[in-house]
Amino acid sequence: MINIKIDSRKVVKGDTFVALRGAVVDGHSFIDKAIENGATKVVVEEDVECSVPKLVVKDTNKWLTDYISNTYSSEINEMEILGVTGTNGKTTTAYLTYQMLNKLGKKTAYIGTIGFYIPGEDVLELPNTTPNILDLYELLLTAKDKGCRAVIMEVSSHALDQERTKGIEFEVGAFTNLTQDHLDYHKTMEKYLEAKLLFVKQLKGKLIVNIDDSYGKEWLGKYDNCVTLGKNGKDYTIKDFSDTKKGTLLDVSIYNKDYKIETNLRSSFNVYNYLTALAFAHNLGYSVEEIIEVTKDVYPPKGRCEQIRVGKGEAVVDYAHTPDAVEKIIDAFNATARGKVITLVGCGGDRDPKKRPIMGKIAASKSDYVIFTSDNPRTEDPQKIMDDILAGVETSNYEVELDRRKAIVKALDMIQGEDVVLLLGKGHEDYQILGREKVHFDDAEEVKKYVDNHKNI
Repeated sequence: MINIKIDSRKVVKGDTFVALRGAVVDGHSFIDKAIENGATKVVVEEDVECSVPKLVVKDTNKWLTDYISNTYSSEINEMEILGVTGTNGKTTTAYLTYQMLNKLGKKTAYIGTIGFYIPGEDVLELPNTTPNILDLYELLLTAKDKGCRAVIMEVSSHALDQERTKGIEFEVGAFTNLTQDHLDYHKTMEKYLEAKLLFVKQLKGKLIVNIDDSYGKEWLGKYDNCVTLGKNGKDYTIKDFSDTKKGTLLDVSIYNKDYKIETNLRSSFNVYNYLTALAFAHNLGYSVEEIIEVTKDVYPPKGRCEQIRVGKGEAVVDYAHTPDAVEKIIDAFNATARGKVITLVGCGGDRDPKKRPIMGKIAASKSDYVIFTSDNPRTEDPQKIMDDILAGVETSNYEVELDRRKAIVKALDMIQGEDVVLLLGKGHEDYQILGREKVHFDDAEEVKKYVDNHKNI
């Protein structure tokens, strides 16, 4: 569709190859390979010798960003593009919105952490929550070609800071919350917030703001066309909620009209995710009654509070990998626990180390028992990561098992009666990153294997 490539392996005859300088790889090293594969033009930062025409620019990444956004933005903005940003809740909120709009008859695509979804098509895995601008525009153009009238996408702070979403006009946007994460990149919470706030420059419609979050008012001060949501929300007000056998019963007020809504989602944080998704659909013109009608067919994504029965107890697979998310999911299950809450958690390598002791302290102080294990250690020493986690732990109700597979078995072996095991950190991921290698590993799959091998529990 777009005859530009930044990966020499993907070049076909007639493409232009743009040599980007990355943190690990320099595209200039692959110019010859790109030409060999059929590139008829190259965009470079150096006046290199090559057998095809070249364009020498000061910054190839900026050239690519400007070219893609200037050339294709008007076409992709013919769709209604919706964006959700924040630290936690982006995936569930976006996936719920994707389901709702399709159930309501508006063909909608989803772009985010769990992949690229178009109704009736195979799911495409993505390397980032928000892909690079070339891949992102390719996905948006594909959605348009497939007949989608809307796209709901997660918008990360990295993407905003690096202008990956340049040229996109968001019809409606949402802010979920801001908690500690990605400080390896942003360095401070102030810089993290600044990156998130860049989102408002691309909004043309309403911004849905979780006003219960401590950073909610920052958004009200930066954008005039806001609607507020939460227990303190003026427009979408959470009055009460309670657990049911299948999910949660919500008591909400929407523009001063009261509604009771039963959802298929568990836990208090999903109350916010669901209501934000409802607000997206509502601000695209659907009535609350229409949205409530399709709610019975709307479910959380894989690896987001995914519950698996283990005897009389259960295992819950969730992506919680920040202090706030870990605290919220443990609190949610403590509030409804009929037995012990056993938590299995670790921290990813080559990522913000400052959050590790905080997560350790939260997990140990709020759980009946904790097994600390490896997440995706990447190129860091797993024991070093563990030492960072344990530095914050002030209790003795824990053990360490760095082998995640063994740790899951240990946790499930502990279940008695209606105990709950929370398997946190990896959620939907079906891999573990050891060094620079991805190996197959799926928390939910490990639980199902355990259940199959213990039929008598």
